[in-house]
Formats: sequence, structure tokens, C-alpha cells
Amino acid sequence: MKSELPNEQRYLLLDNRIIEDTEKTKLTLGIVEKHGSNPLFGEDKPWEARFDNLYANVIYDKEENLYKCWYSPFIVDNSALGMSLEERREKYWAPKNREMALCYATSADGIVWEKPELGIVEFEGTTANNILWRGEVWREDETEKVWRGPHGTGVFKDAHESDPNRRYKALLKSNILSIAYSKDGIHWAPAIACPEADSAGDTHNNALWSDDIGKYVGITRQWGKTSEKHVRQVARTSSQDFENWEKTEIVLEGLDTSKQLYSMPIFQHAGLYLGIIAIHDQDTDRVWAELTWSPDTKKWHRVLPGIPFIANEGNEFDYDWGCIYTAANPVFLEDEIRIFYGASDGLHTGWRNGFLCLATIRPDGFAGYSADKELALITTTPVLNGDQFKVSADVQQDGELIVRLLNDDRTIVCESQVITQSVTDEPIIWQTKTDAHDSKNGRLQFIFRNATIYSFCSQY
Repeated sequence: MKSELPNEQRYLLLDNRIIEDTEKTKLTLGIVEKHGSNPLFGEDKPWEARFDNLYANVIYDKEENLYKCWYSPFIVDNSALGMSLEERREKYWAPKNREMALCYATSADGIVWEKPELGIVEFEGTTANNILWRGEVWREDETEKVWRGPHGTGVFKDAHESDPNRRYKALLKSNILSIAYSKDGIHWAPAIACPEADSAGDTHNNALWSDDIGKYVGITRQWGKTSEKHVRQVARTSSQDFENWEKTEIVLEGLDTSKQLYSMPIFQHAGLYLGIIAIHDQDTDRVWAELTWSPDTKKWHRVLPGIPFIANEGNEFDYDWGCIYTAANPVFLEDEIRIFYGASDGLHTGWRNGFLCLATIRPDGFAGYSADKELALITTTPVLNGDQFKVSADVQQDGELIVRLLNDDRTIVCESQVITQSVTDEPIIWQTKTDAHDSKNGRLQFIFRNATIYSFCSQY
């Protein structure tokens, strides 16, 4: 994607605050394409017993020209490897000494991945593995100590951080919600407990620095109790220094107890916070991904709830038929957005094999307003603050898009040339010379057919 300029404001049309009215159009999810190389990697090492939800974190490190992935397999567990399909339909059971760890993989292109032998952590008598962290031993009861490991570790590279020893940060459950630091993302200091957060933490914990909030924001999980059962809830916490966290607050709940919110990695884009929720269907025991957004990380809006953003495959035991959990940190490229995800071919509580997979969308293509052959219309609120505008849209072969600049009284200041092909950040060319500053409280109006509009930019 083209870089957003300092004097440019990007607007996603999924943000209903900027939509004044519409005619003959509806919001639709963007087109998600699963990569032809899926699955990218699976449980192919002796210590990768069960990927389960994977809880992957993927970044493209521009300094090193390298894709990096931190993921959390169970390294002590009962594996589905070698089981027949009939055996896999039987009830799965977890061993008492079940243990999660943090592992590391790299890729030059995001498609072909390597699991380097790091020589850091011993597993079954050798350090020739890609394990970064097994965690600490803690007492489960009065008689037995077991390895539990770091659970649901969210990792990110913090551009805000001035201390090089704290460049990489992790939010995780280490007995309780905790944080950790690393200089290189490979060698990690011991976890620091954060009891003041008072979080269950048994999910994909993830965090980011927010410039507009002036704090780190962490997303974790709490459990609520209804008359029927305990339910999973998305919880939020924040911190000025990444060590002292506020008590978590519930920011999103499921629509009902049968569709529970399992995890929600969040990220920033176009002045918004976007989240991709893992929805656990209690009736079918499958998990899929849905889209949500927030203006402030506190109030979240679900985009077309009940409709998967990344859907499961339809055939039993396909690589992502059972469960989908998106990774933290989508990778924004010039021509596409890469959304990595953990997938499994079996049910959430069943025997399953797990994988790292990849889905892509067009730039800004999370969701947009679509119209068929009948002319549709979208009018924005008075959001304009410049005199140059760009638009991103998919236009079918027989489609068209026209943009109008309106005054506060909705009189037409000018109209664009007709756009007849798909465009990304395409400058709007007016049929007549104009200065948008002449437009008081200016609005944009989109007239289109056989097209989907995703975003626009105002440059000043």
C-alpha cells in the first residue's frame, strides 16, 4: 500500500461515523483470498505436539528484511499425528503435564518459513530447536510441580521504546497476566507479573502503543457468569510504562452464550483500531474470524456480526475446517494486506492438526459499500480538510464511479471524471478546476454501480 503521508487523512467507509446517508447500497465484507501455498507450516518438529490455537504474532521487520513469527504450541501434549480419521472423531483428552511454549520462525518472503535451531532451551535432552521460552515451574497443587509455560504470548516490536533492551515486548499469561522484554525478540528476560490487571489472561494476549491515547493498550480476556454458563469476554487494560497496568474492563461480549469471543488481536489503521475476533461456536465446536473496529479501543463495533471475515473450509478435516485464529499484526504491503492465521483441521475440543496459514485482502479492503447494476449513492459527513482527494474501490468491467464535492447545503461544487476500473488511492480528477477550500464543511458524494468502495483520503 502506498504510504500514508503526514498531511493525509485516510477514512475507511466501514466507519459509520463518516457516513451521512446511503441509497441502494449496503456494507459488505471485503474479499479474502486464502494463499495457494496454505498451509505454510505445521506440526513438523518433535516438540510441536499440538498447535491448538497457535496464537501467532507476525511482523515484517524492515530493518532486517525479514518476516518473523512468534507462536505458542503445546510442546507436551497428546498429538493427533498418525491417528486415523475415525480415531480423531473420538474424544480428545489433555495430559496432566500439558505444557505451552513460545517458538520462533522466520521467512524471507512470508511464504516459505524456517524454524532455526536456536540453542536456547532444552527439550528432551537437546537445545537444537526453535523454542524461545518454556516458562517457569509453578506448583499446581500441594503434591506436584508441573511445567505450564508461557500462555497466549503476544509479541510486538515497539518503535516507541527508547531502551534497546526493551525493543521487543510480550504480554502473556505466566501463571497470571505478565509482561516481558527482549532486545532481539529471541532472548527474553524473566516475566514480570502484573497482578493489578486482574485478568484471566488465558487467550491470545496482545498489546500496542497508541500515540493518540498516549498509553500501551492490552487486549486480554475475562470470564463472565450467566445463569447458564461461564462465558468468554474481551477485556482491555492500559499502561503508561508497560509494567503497571490498569484493572481490566470488559469491552466486548458475545451476542449470546452460544457464540463466545475467544480472542481478539487488534491493530491500528486509517485512524481506527481494528480487531479480528475468534468466534467459538459452542454448538458446533468450530471457530471462525469476524471483523470489528473501534475509535478508542474501548467501544467496539462489530462489522456484520455472524458473517465470517475469514471463513472455515467446508470439508471435514481440511486444513482450516475446524478453527481459525488470526495472528497479531497484519502486514501491510504496497498491493495487499497479509493476514496470517493459525488454523486447525479438527474441532476446538477435539483431536486436530494445526498450521500457520495466510489470507490476503486488497489495500483497505476490510469492508466496503457495494452496489449492483442499479446506481447507488453514499454521502459523507463534513469530514473534508483539504483540496486533494483519493479513492480506493473495486469497479467491475461494466461498472462506474463518480465523485462529487458538495457544499454544506449539499449543492454540487464539482464532479469527477468517471472511474471505470479498480483503483487504489487514485487521485480524484475533477471535470472543472476547483479549490476544495471554497467548499464550506465539504462532503464527498459517491455515485456508483457494479462497484465496491472501501476508502478515501483527504490531503491538505
